[in-house]
Amino acid sequence: MRWVLTFAWVLVLPHGAVMAQASGSDLSLTDWVMRVHQATRHRAYTGTFVVSSSTGMASAKIWHVCDGNQQMERVVSLTGTPRATYRHNNRVVTFFPESKRAVAETRESLGMFPDFVSGADTSIGEFYLLRPLADDRIAGFDANVVQLAPKDRLRYGFKVWNEKKTGLVMQLQTLDLDGQVLEQVAFSELQLDAPVKLGALAQQMDQTDGYRVERPERLKVSADAQNWFFRNTVPGFKAMGCYQRPAQATAGAVGAQGQGSLQWVFSDGLASLSVFVDTYDVQRHIREGRHSLGGGDPCGDETAR
Repeated sequence: MRWVLTFAWVLVLPHGAVMAQASGSDLSLTDWVMRVHQATRHRAYTGTFVVSSSTGMASAKIWHVCDGNQQMERVVSLTGTPRATYRHNNRVVTFFPESKRAVAETRESLGMFPDFVSGADTSIGEFYLLRPLADDRIAGFDANVVQLAPKDRLRYGFKVWNEKKTGLVMQLQTLDLDGQVLEQVAFSELQLDAPVKLGALAQQMDQTDGYRVERPERLKVSADAQNWFFRNTVPGFKAMGCYQRPAQATAGAVGAQGQGSLQWVFSDGLASLSVFVDTYDVQRHIREGRHSLGGGDPCGDETAR
């Protein structure tokens, strides 16, 4: 049986956080990450953010509110297929108004800017250096700027802009091994302490009348039990979970046979790497071999078998 592996990277930092009033030179990387992780648990904001990469640009409008441990947000696409995504902690519902579909899932909050992991990993200082840069101004706000530079060539670097007073992450860039920008995500417009109500967003999230609600199944599995392992591991990256969708739930898999797609998630505390494994389908997987695009696979020599 032939298999196809796909790699996807995202930066994962805690919800936009306070660098306090300390100067960047006074902060260790661990201090910075902990400040980022602990900040803005009660802050609400709205804004428009833009994603740009070699494949083009996309934008979305976000409404976000925190209430203790409750995280609630609404993200509406401004480009591409019309859709609105609601997230309440790990519960996610995406509405597609043109097809009148609503997809309800439970998933980790990794990857949605500025959406970040729930815990801080104090070991990341082994793999990244914190370099304070000159202050800047983003969307009308003064910002502290830092670079998170990898100590090896097995991971990408990042440049992060934090709003000075609140610490909210306002812009971030993914940098390749030579320091060139692969992808940028930034607020083009931002309102802090906006009158966003968690209850109102939760009510909108539950309004599925007139929509066909789909609940794609995603099973938590063991990679070992699926007979997948890495010949060589990337230092610092720890397995965060492994999930499998039945074949009939795999996108585009009409009449698919087999076990469906497998997603294996790893993180080094700043970056998240997903390895997707699919049964080879000549109609869907036209090209074979290794390919890299945008925030792709900087450690392509680490192959699963």
